[in-house]
Amino acid sequence: MEDPSQADTDAIALQKQEAFERFSEVWRDALGAGIEPEVLAHVALFAALGDLVSTYGEPAVAEFAKRLPERISAGEFSASSSRH
Repeated sequence: MEDPSQADTDAIALQKQEAFERFSEVWRDALGAGIEPEVLAHVALFAALGDLVSTYGEPAVAEFAKRLPERISAGEFSASSSRH
């Protein structure tokens, strides 16, 4: 029998994969429409951070953001590993 917490983890992993695929498709469409990748990136970050702040509040998101430099340096967001 599957551990319920593992099932939740699997469900979240599937949602993340689906979201990544959908977002990638929209990203490609926007690039095809002539929107610069840097503009897309800034808008995506602004929207994501805004949503996180709405959900968790500024202090929690600020704490999350403090850890981003080490995660970026560790390659967590590199193209080869960006399908989380």
